[in-house]
Amino acid sequence: MRSSRWDAQGNVYLVAEAAERLTPDTVREAVGDADGILEVLDVDGDCVSIAIWNPDGSLAEMSGNGTRIAARWLMARSGARAVTVAVGPRTVAARALDDRLVEQDLGPVRVEPADEVEGIRFVAVDVGNPHAVVEDDPGELPRIGPLLETHPRFPNRTNVQVARRDGAGRVAARVWERGAGETASSGSSAVAVVAALGASPATVVFPGGELHVRIEEGRAFLTGPAVQVE
Repeated sequence: MRSSRWDAQGNVYLVAEAAERLTPDTVREAVGDADGILEVLDVDGDCVSIAIWNPDGSLAEMSGNGTRIAARWLMARSGARAVTVAVGPRTVAARALDDRLVEQDLGPVRVEPADEVEGIRFVAVDVGNPHAVVEDDPGELPRIGPLLETHPRFPNRTNVQVARRDGAGRVAARVWERGAGETASSGSSAVAVVAALGASPATVVFPGGELHVRIEEGRAFLTGPAVQVE
């Protein structure tokens, strides 16, 4: 398996070109300390189709940081400044703003009414993958994250964010990713946080760095960096 290592605000993925399709076992063996593997399924001009693997060998429906890495990988390969990344039924359009920053149109975002389990109030958000956003001190993530991820309310598990408004246009957050545990940042989580809090446009500050989100007519736009590190 030929692979390269990429970083998106502390979210690290391997981009893998494999002779044969990856399996949960091969993913668990190859992932190492990365947050997941982006398996290149097909490249057709300025479009790349990928599968997103979590470290535990499960598949993710979407990743904002992962699709941005895949976009930058294809840009480096093709020289294009605008590309698309297909993940299952969803296609993400991406364009380079400079040598690091990429703006993505992640598509529609759906926010559900607030709910509560185990005394924890949250807002469920669909960004092509599931999220549960809790407005609280981000330091509460180690307690709240694993509890909500595997709660029966979410039969397929969920990503969890604990977020706090930090003034106009800024939100501090930590994220517990389904199948990975806490990660330094998450693009789809940034979108979920901004949508749940009704804070668009906003900068979401994760331990790994800042991501910028705006939501227009129900569609999510995410801007952040992606760089090859190995």
